[in-house]
Amino acid sequence: MLELSILGFLAEEPLHGYELKERIKALSGHVRPVSDGALYPAIARLIKAGKLDQHEEPGASAAPRRILSLTDAGREELLERLRHPKQAEITDQVRFNTVLSFLRHLPDRREQAEVLRRRLDFLNAPTSFFYDGGEPVRAEETDDLFRAGMLRVARATGTAERAWLTEAIETLGQPSRTRR
Repeated sequence: MLELSILGFLAEEPLHGYELKERIKALSGHVRPVSDGALYPAIARLIKAGKLDQHEEPGASAAPRRILSLTDAGREELLERLRHPKQAEITDQVRFNTVLSFLRHLPDRREQAEVLRRRLDFLNAPTSFFYDGGEPVRAEETDDLFRAGMLRVARATGTAERAWLTEAIETLGQPSRTRR
């Protein structure tokens, strides 16, 4: 997820490491904060693999700033990750939001729709946070006020997400129009 965020944000514009960290934090930091100890080694791996370039520019003070940008290999890596997200990137809401944040970079609308279909298929499978005898427990079936609340909120957000996914897949199946 971290490398996908790095590639995705740098596909939009070259960034200083601190700016990149702030954007990643804004995307998922409240749920999964990014530390310098994770970010900078990931950046170093991507530079070593030829996915990122770096150069120095004068900083606001005396210290130069290291600016990161995506290479052609990095762009191809981003597109490949968007075409074929890992299963955890489909099933985990925060990870899926990361994929969704950058899916517009994938130029083929059919490939975009396929990623959304995978998420929709996952959401349509019967599931619950809680089970009784191997069967999913529904909000109406529990006497636990707090579990019932979790289940009701999950059902409401799932319903809204399924409706949006269905609409988005339909839109992607229509002839391309200028999108903003």
